[in-house]
Amino acid sequence: MTDFAATKAMFHLPDGVIYLDGNSLGPLPKAAVARMGKTMQDEWGEMLITGWNRAGWMEQPTRVGDRIARLIGAEAGHVVMGDTLSIKVYQALAAALEMRPDRRVILSDSGNFPTDLYMAEGLIGSLGRQHQLITPAPEDVAAHINEDVAVLMLTEVDYRTGRKHDMQALTKQAHAAGALVIWDLAHSAGALPVDLSGVGADFAVGCTYKYLNGGPGAPAFIYVAPRHAKQVRPALSGWLGHSAPFAFDLNYTAGAGIERMRVGTPPVLQLAALEAALDVWDMADMSDVRRASIALCDRFIAGVEAACPALTLASPRDGKDRGSQVSFRFEHGYPAMQALIARGVIGDFRAPDIMRFGFTPLYIDAADVDAAVAVIADVMQGDLWDRDEYRQRGRVT
Repeated sequence: MTDFAATKAMFHLPDGVIYLDGNSLGPLPKAAVARMGKTMQDEWGEMLITGWNRAGWMEQPTRVGDRIARLIGAEAGHVVMGDTLSIKVYQALAAALEMRPDRRVILSDSGNFPTDLYMAEGLIGSLGRQHQLITPAPEDVAAHINEDVAVLMLTEVDYRTGRKHDMQALTKQAHAAGALVIWDLAHSAGALPVDLSGVGADFAVGCTYKYLNGGPGAPAFIYVAPRHAKQVRPALSGWLGHSAPFAFDLNYTAGAGIERMRVGTPPVLQLAALEAALDVWDMADMSDVRRASIALCDRFIAGVEAACPALTLASPRDGKDRGSQVSFRFEHGYPAMQALIARGVIGDFRAPDIMRFGFTPLYIDAADVDAAVAVIADVMQGDLWDRDEYRQRGRVT
């Protein structure tokens, strides 16, 4: 049984703050400060360039990838770290399209995170082969799966509403139609149990700065199923994806298995912070996390709905149908969220009217939920959000 009081003690949580935005950026694991300091001083400082061998920097992406594999139900040796989520989406989609040369449809949904769709649009333009991106409503995806679809590319948990796709059912249906499947786990990894191997996913990608608490700019990951790992062709044929990077061949030869999906130099300092964050995950069981998450979200929904009739639930009411977040709609959602932040309850806003709150049992408990509800009730009942200073928008909402 996971001891959530123990995991909460592993994070730096500022006094007077209830942090309900770990679904956007996780808080600082206390050990990350010392871990990065050690990497900087003892490894970079003392070893200099020899750290690539002596400190194991070159193996970091696959070593850390194996630790994340445990959290997403992936086979060992089939997850690698590096680059950004956008890059990993591009890699997975390019590889999958090449494996289905006679098909032209990329099927996603209108709830997918925009960067995934942008990367698809850019790749379509670069290929110039008349591919088509189709984005029905999330609940209508299954009806669009047919033998024209080359790739089904979905984010399991909707970033705005928290609505959760049925990964197993959609993967099975896509495979029956001859399509490949890419799952974006940005709002799943560390939020709920994932079983990539069990459902037979072809590719998966995800970031590590949300529920995995790797810090701002933490690297992304990519998964390639074992049945594909030896033959996928990396569209981004970077130096470190080469089979022998230090042979300095002028022509590219793909590395073995998941290694071929590496592109550039590993972000050693960011990976060090992520390793410290994953130490906390070694204390947690995903089934415990999921059970606690649903309970916290249910408690929050009940409290907010009882006190704030002006807010309309945008997330699925049934916990099994949503991720680890709760979203409410409110016409004046942006200033309302700024008013909450000013009072120490940090969530975020997603246009046009979504007030979004994330729940991570590793550091959020029932007392935090009740305290947050009290602040939200105060702000909403007193229209405390209706001030000019709360309407001034920053670059990040």
